[in-house]
Amino acid sequence: MSAGEAEAAEPVRDPGLQPERTRLAWRRTTLSGAVAAVLAVKTALHGGVSVAGIVACALCCGLWLAFLALAHRRIHALAASPEPPPLAPRHATATVLFTVALAVCGAALVL
Repeated sequence: MSAGEAEAAEPVRDPGLQPERTRLAWRRTTLSGAVAAVLAVKTALHGGVSVAGIVACALCCGLWLAFLALAHRRIHALAASPEPPPLAPRHATATVLFTVALAVCGAALVL
């Protein structure tokens, strides 16, 4: 089989709506993180201002901003080309860690 026949046999990838769904998922997760951070701040400051409450608020907001930066970078990478590069393992790991840490902070403030 020649090189031309091999290229002809390989199907052309049709991404369809997958990149749009992925961008929307990143935006939805970012919005969920924002809601969690806002509720954590509200809960921490509800009974009065304390040092622990301020630290927890700062931690929640910092985690959300870090996740927002990673999500923003990924959304732009998805929009930049029809076939974006895969998410780097260190970015994927950081995203998971920020999300879990934000959930733990929010849960700690509620309990």
